Amino acid sequence: MPGSPLAQILLLLGSAVVIVLFFQRLRIPSVLAYLLIGVLLGPHTAGPVVDAPPLLALAEFGIVFLLFTIGLNFSLPQIHALRHMVLGLGTAQVALTTVAVSLIGWAAGLAPAAAFVVGAVFAQSSTTIISRQLAEQSEEHGRHARLGVAMSVFQDVTAVPFVVVIPVLATAGAVALGTALAWALAKAALALVLVVFVGRWLLRPLFHVVAARRSAELFTLTVLFVTLAAGATTHGLGLSMAFGAFLAGMVLGDTEFRHQVETTIRPLRDVLLGLFFVGIGMLVDPAALARVWPWGLLGAALLLVVKCLLVAGIVRRAGVDWLTAWRTGMLLAVGGEFGFALLALGLQAQVLSETLAQIVLASVLFSMLGGPLLIRFNHALALRLAPRTPIPTGPGPQPDLPSAAPLAGHVLLAGYGRIGQSLGHLLEAEGQPWAALDLDAERVREARLAGQQVHYGDGAQIELLEALGLAAARLVVITHDDSAAALKTLQQIRAHHPGLPVMVRTRDLSAVDALRAAGATEVFPETLEAGLMIASQALLTLGVPLARVLRQVRSQRAGHYRQLRELFPGDATHASSDDNPDADRLHALRLPEESIYRRQSLSALPVDGVVITALVRAGQRRLQPAPDTLIEGGDTLVLFGPPEALARVEASLLA
Repeated sequence: MPGSPLAQILLLLGSAVVIVLFFQRLRIPSVLAYLLIGVLLGPHTAGPVVDAPPLLALAEFGIVFLLFTIGLNFSLPQIHALRHMVLGLGTAQVALTTVAVSLIGWAAGLAPAAAFVVGAVFAQSSTTIISRQLAEQSEEHGRHARLGVAMSVFQDVTAVPFVVVIPVLATAGAVALGTALAWALAKAALALVLVVFVGRWLLRPLFHVVAARRSAELFTLTVLFVTLAAGATTHGLGLSMAFGAFLAGMVLGDTEFRHQVETTIRPLRDVLLGLFFVGIGMLVDPAALARVWPWGLLGAALLLVVKCLLVAGIVRRAGVDWLTAWRTGMLLAVGGEFGFALLALGLQAQVLSETLAQIVLASVLFSMLGGPLLIRFNHALALRLAPRTPIPTGPGPQPDLPSAAPLAGHVLLAGYGRIGQSLGHLLEAEGQPWAALDLDAERVREARLAGQQVHYGDGAQIELLEALGLAAARLVVITHDDSAAALKTLQQIRAHHPGLPVMVRTRDLSAVDALRAAGATEVFPETLEAGLMIASQALLTLGVPLARVLRQVRSQRAGHYRQLRELFPGDATHASSDDNPDADRLHALRLPEESIYRRQSLSALPVDGVVITALVRAGQRRLQPAPDTLIEGGDTLVLFGPPEALARVEASLLA
C-alpha cells in the first residue's frame, strides 16, 4: 500500500489518466476503464492498494450529483406529461422482473425469500451507466434514451419498498411487512412535498439573489448546498440521498438557471462518478470469480435476456414502435448499482448465503461489463430484432404523420430549430416548397398554427421521411446538430435512395469525415461558415464584386438579419444551451371568431413593439401583409418581437 494519502491519490489519478486514455483510443466505454482500475488497485489483486472506505464514501456523492443533473433534464412539466407512461412502465418493469426472476430461482431450488431478494437485485438498472454511455454516444435526447433514463430513475422510487421489506423478510409476518411498507410510502410522499413543493417556492428566489451577485464562486456553493440539502432531507426520512437530489433537479429544471446549474456541476459529477466505478471494481475478487464465474455468466445472461424481453414487451404494449421498444429494453437490461445495496441488505438479514451472494454479485458485475457494449450497439441490434415495417398501435404518443396530398419537388428539413427555421424562411421567400420534422411538440404546434408544413417526428425513421415524400424530394437537409442521429438518418436514406442529395449541418469539424463517409453530399460546420461570412464582409469592404448568390447575403445584412432571427422558441424544457430566453422571437396568435378587431385594418391593432410578419387565413399564408388588410375572425397573426412585448400584445388582442 502506498505510504501516504497523497501517494494514493497520485496513483489513482495516474492510473485513471493512462487507462481511460487507452480505452478511449480503442473506443471502449470509459466505464469499463474505471472498473478495471478498481480491480487493479483493489485489495484482491497483487500490487499497490488504495484504501477503499474513504474512496467509496466520496464516490457516493457521484450518484447524488448524477441524479441531480438527470432531474434537471426531467423537469416537472415533462414528468407530468410522461406520468402515465413512465410510472406505469417503471412499476411494471420492476414488478415483472422481480416476479420472473424469483420464480426461476424458486424453480432452481432457492428458498422463496432468497429467490425474492435475487429478483429484486436483478430488477435494478444502472442509471449511471445508461446515462453516461448515451452521453458518450450523443444519444441522450433520443426517444429511447429519455424513456429508458426516466424508467431507470423511477426504479429508485420503486426500490424503497425493497429497502423496507428485505431486512425483515426472514422474521416478520405479513402484517408487519404491510405496516413497514405503508410507512415507507408515507415517507416518500412527505419527501416529495418537502423537496418539490417547498423547493418551488424557495429555489427560484434564492438563485435570483445569488445570480444578481455575478459571482461564480457563490453560484457553485449554492448549487452544492441545494443538491446536498435535498439529499439530506430524503436521507433523514430513510430514503436515498440520490432520490432527494433528483427531486431538487426537477424543480430547478423548470427555471431559467437550468443550463448554468448543469454546467457548474458537470466537472465535479464526472470525477465522482469515475471514483464510484473504481469503488465497484474494488469489490471484485478474482479468486472468488474463478470459483463462481460460470454461474455468474449464467446469471448475467439471465438478467440481460429477461429484462430486455420484459421491457421491450411492456414498452411495445404501451403503443411505442418495436424499434424504440427493443432499444429501450437493451438500455434497461444492464444491472444496477442499487442492486449492490439490496444484496448487502439480504446478507445482513441472513436471507442469502455467502456463496449465493457471490454468484449474484458476479452476475450483476458481468452485466455491468457487457451493458455498455449492449448500449453502444443498441440501434444495430434493434434493427435486426424489430419488424422491417413497424406499425405503431395503441394509445401511446405517435409521430405526426402528414395526411395532406403527397409532396413533390420539395426540400425535406430534418430538424426545425434555429438553422431549420432560417432555411425555411429563405426557401419560402424564393417560392420553394418544403416540409420539416422536429421532436419539439411546442415548436411544431406554433409552426403549424402559423401555416407551415412542420410535423412532429424523428427524422431518423425512414417511415416518416417516406410519408413526407422522400422519394419525390429534390433535397434533404439535416439541420439539427446531433451527429449520431444525422449518421443514422444518412444510413436510412442511402439504403433506400442512394442518389438523393443530402446536406448536413454540424457544429464543428469532429464529425465531418464520418458524415461524408456515410454519404452526405455536403457537410457545413458552423464554425467554418462563421469564418466564411466574415471573409465575405471583408471582400465587400474591399469592393470585390459579388454574384447574385451573395446579394442575398447583403440584403440580409442590410435588414439586420431579422428574417434569420425569426424563430419559434419551442418548449423551454428542450431549449439548447445557445438559446437566449430574452431574444426576439416569433409567436403565432389565433384571433377568436368573435374578436373585437374584426373588419378593422392591421394598422389599427395595438401591436406596439412587435412586427406582423405574416397572416394565415383559411390555410393560406400571406407574407408581410399590407397595413390596410382587414381582419377576419379566426385569422392567425405571426408576430415577431421581444417576449415581454409579445405577451403584452397577446393580452390586448385576446382581451
